[in-house]
Amino acid sequence: MENNFAMVAKTFFGFEEILAKELQQLGAQRVEPGVRMVSFFGDKGFMYKANLALRTALKILKPIHKFRAFNEASLYKGIQMIDWSEFIDANQTFVIDATVHSDHFKHSEFVAQKCKDAIVDQFRNKTGQRPSVDKNHPDLRINIHIGREDCNVSLDTSGASLHHRGYRTATNIAPINEVLAAGMLLLSGWDGRSDFLDPMCGSGTILAEAAMIACNVPANINRKEFAFEKWKDWDNELFDMIVNSLLKKTREFHYAIVGYDKAPSAVMKAKDNIRNANLEDYVKIYERNFFDTQKENNGPLHMVFNPPYGERLDIQLERFYRELGDTLKNSYPNTNAWFITANLEALKYVGLKPSRKIKLFNGSLEARLVKYEMYEGSRKAKFQQ
Repeated sequence: MENNFAMVAKTFFGFEEILAKELQQLGAQRVEPGVRMVSFFGDKGFMYKANLALRTALKILKPIHKFRAFNEASLYKGIQMIDWSEFIDANQTFVIDATVHSDHFKHSEFVAQKCKDAIVDQFRNKTGQRPSVDKNHPDLRINIHIGREDCNVSLDTSGASLHHRGYRTATNIAPINEVLAAGMLLLSGWDGRSDFLDPMCGSGTILAEAAMIACNVPANINRKEFAFEKWKDWDNELFDMIVNSLLKKTREFHYAIVGYDKAPSAVMKAKDNIRNANLEDYVKIYERNFFDTQKENNGPLHMVFNPPYGERLDIQLERFYRELGDTLKNSYPNTNAWFITANLEALKYVGLKPSRKIKLFNGSLEARLVKYEMYEGSRKAKFQQ
């Protein structure tokens, strides 16, 4: 299709394959996973759709130019080769986000400043006027990436990171990023075909993402704005059409999604966020200490959670993780339990052997997403049936 163009979806380390799968399922062309990114092709409508529907993307970039930059002059000249009046008027605003991995350029701030000068000078020379920089609500967000001598210039179609879903207004001390939560759920194989429990739900992020996956609700349907809404070629009618087509694909969910937290303040915040996401019909939250609970029915249970690490929350790690393992072993048969931890030492105290370990990052912390399979009766009996 001649209207298709190249795009890049940025993501976290470890999510490249699931993001590629999401893109393929949405209908993207020429999907290729990279490192912390997936490249693909689509048209303008697909660009809107990707921003609305992708659960594991942090940003969608639209590359517009590539050139070699090995000093200040070549950088300035390369940026000036783009006709910026295609994307912005002299009375509008822009901002530049620069990332630099190069021997020729040491500081991303310096690169951003040089690129800004090139754009401003182009307008001043042509029109006598110049656009200004607005770091908070620009009309155009430009992404510059320099790797060695390659300079890639892209338009940021998303604006604020796509983990800002729009439903979370209340958070606790250590909230989990929404994209990280969605990625953990997809890696765990959560598909909405069993009961679900987050036994330490905090502000409810994993619960909200689990419910949206189960009901096929677009991840960013509650978001207030995307960067492309300020573009010259913004098509409101097309956007509404894409929203409606995505909402037609939502589905009913016939199991229970439940969250526990022992802190009353967390329970209140989680309920607020679930209400903001319009998911209160699907999610129930209770004030309970997981270590005092038991599985509520005999069917299979899918569990995904983010226990405290001792990084920002003060806990007695050894005792906490030992209790966690004991509770799973004694009280939660027929359960697949997944959790993330950045404290790799703490896993020794769980007293159970994980059947899977996946390397991820929670912010700057290297973490593991681990899976514990709790069988009905003993594991041995399971395989003798």
